[in-house]
Amino acid sequence: MLKTLFCIALALCMVACKAETPSLAAPTAMSVASPSIEDAYARKLSDVWLEGQGEVVKLLADDNKGSRHQKFLVKVSNGKTLLFAHNIDLAPRIENLKVGDHISFKGEYVYNPKGGVMHWTHHDPKGQQQGGWIILNGKTYQ
Repeated sequence: MLKTLFCIALALCMVACKAETPSLAAPTAMSVASPSIEDAYARKLSDVWLEGQGEVVKLLADDNKGSRHQKFLVKVSNGKTLLFAHNIDLAPRIENLKVGDHISFKGEYVYNPKGGVMHWTHHDPKGQQQGGWIILNGKTYQ
């Protein structure tokens, strides 16, 4: 009986010690949390990767100076609007996009007082950093 209690106590000590020992393993994508859209806006963050969803509220004219971008506004969960600058030289144009469409997205967020700008909603042609995407009606544009 005493031997059993000793083994249980030893096992509990080992578990407790292991829980307090910091991991030396490199962080994984799962262990590094990206901020929410609401948090990024509140903290005025820029150049952070975000995922989210929202409703298209306005279509804008394409920006054809330099790299061409399809531009539109999306209302997100915090009530703010994000300006999307989707590079159509690197990713396909989002065909048949219309006001009222719901999209999911991943891209790089840049703060501004009106809500922010989303760009890098496409793959990285050089493969040097993560890429983004936009999903509309089950189709991924990247």
